[in-house]
Amino acid sequence: MTDTAAWHTVTLLQQWLTTHQQLPRDEEILVRVLKLSEEVGEAAQAVIGARGVNPRKGHSHGWQDVEAELCDVIITAMVALRTLTPTAPEVFARHVERVAARSLKAPRATTDT
Repeated sequence: MTDTAAWHTVTLLQQWLTTHQQLPRDEEILVRVLKLSEEVGEAAQAVIGARGVNPRKGHSHGWQDVEAELCDVIITAMVALRTLTPTAPEVFARHVERVAARSLKAPRATTDT
């Protein structure tokens, strides 16, 4: 799926949610951002289950569950951003460029003086 197709699908999901929830705009944005916390919690639960560190539950998840939960986090974040702004793809692309420029810039040469 291309970036354009992914954002088109995200827009359809956002519109579907808006139609079925019928919330005031401010509340709709709030709910979308809060939904992220729920999804991140599910990803954390899957990691704990994949590692088997909860003695009561043992190995309750696999790493494929973690993958799926991380995908849900990404989709939920994209829907939240699209709810906030119709220019979500452009906003996201610009932000990725800024983060990459900041994080991936060439290390400075040091001199031994």
